Amino acid sequence: MPPSSSSSTRIVVEYAKSGRSSCKKCSGTISSNALRLGLVNRDNRGYDITKWHHFDCFPRGFESVASAEAIKGFSSLKSSDQEALKKLLAGHDKSREMDDDATKDVQNEQNETNPKTRKVQEATKDINKEADDDATEDVQNEQKETNPKKRKSYTSDVEAEEKIIFSVSDIKSKYKEATLLPKWKAFQTVIFLEQDDGLHNSSKIAAFDFDGCLAKTDVKRVGANAWSLMYPSIPDKLQSLYSDGYKLVIFTNESNIERWKNKRQVAVDSKIGRLNNFIKKVKVPMQVFIACGIGKSLKQNKDAEDPFRKPKPGMWQLMEKHFNSGFTIDMDQSFYVGDAAGREKDHSDADIKFAEAIGLKFYVPEEFFDSRGK
Repeated sequence: MPPSSSSSTRIVVEYAKSGRSSCKKCSGTISSNALRLGLVNRDNRGYDITKWHHFDCFPRGFESVASAEAIKGFSSLKSSDQEALKKLLAGHDKSREMDDDATKDVQNEQNETNPKTRKVQEATKDINKEADDDATEDVQNEQKETNPKKRKSYTSDVEAEEKIIFSVSDIKSKYKEATLLPKWKAFQTVIFLEQDDGLHNSSKIAAFDFDGCLAKTDVKRVGANAWSLMYPSIPDKLQSLYSDGYKLVIFTNESNIERWKNKRQVAVDSKIGRLNNFIKKVKVPMQVFIACGIGKSLKQNKDAEDPFRKPKPGMWQLMEKHFNSGFTIDMDQSFYVGDAAGREKDHSDADIKFAEAIGLKFYVPEEFFDSRGK
């Protein structure tokens, strides 16, 4: 497996591109075009994970920068917002100075009026040390929260949590009018492999995208055999992970199943057939979730965006809460591999955003399946 990455924290400011983000401090939604401040962790591979905050919710401890102008994105702000940001930082600095001056005044007054000066000084030192320790702990906790590798187990952020009402009675053997192959079931807009032979649930999850990550596919071709291995090292790599106690899970989008209303059975048979044949090829049991819904770019109503389609984390939540035997997932060891990382050549950033929403370590397939890796 690729080595763990290290991260450093920096500050960015911008106007929210949508209304999908939530404030890390108050958990409230950050409205589209609202001014927001972010704490960004960049690992040694160049991937960023940002935790956004309302302007007024930005945590103390990270605002100490050389100047407001040094914050990335400052030059793109309206002049009124630039001035507000300057005042915010100046206010924090002034508040700290006033706190320091007030403490010194109290200490000096105590020294002059109290004969037991040494005891007062010692008590004051203890109080100050405790306050410093608390502040340090707050900063460390914030840093842990911004770094998904330091989350021991999964706890949903408001942005990540989807309102999914699950019921066993809603599980079907058909997706709309399309009949599913044996062991495959449907729940709302998700088709999933019910239980592959030999699959073991686990606290360690090795998750993967399918098209462009595990398999080479072509949108112009259909059929169960219209694919090939993306990398020759894939079978050995997956078998090694399975032997190490990982549960292997595929999370893949397939909007053709929803869009091809007149050929839905063809789309279903093609996708499931490829996945079945892939599992046979690599000779290792896997769990599979297929998001059939349509993304927001194809919908006029944003509220109708499918909650299971990546980068939405609905498929992950379905697996974690209802199809993993209640295991608490170890986020230090779990990870997700996908090719849609938002790079210039990529078709989207859905995979890296999916991992970010959940808090998973993220790898692109060319680095993860490099035969020179572990």
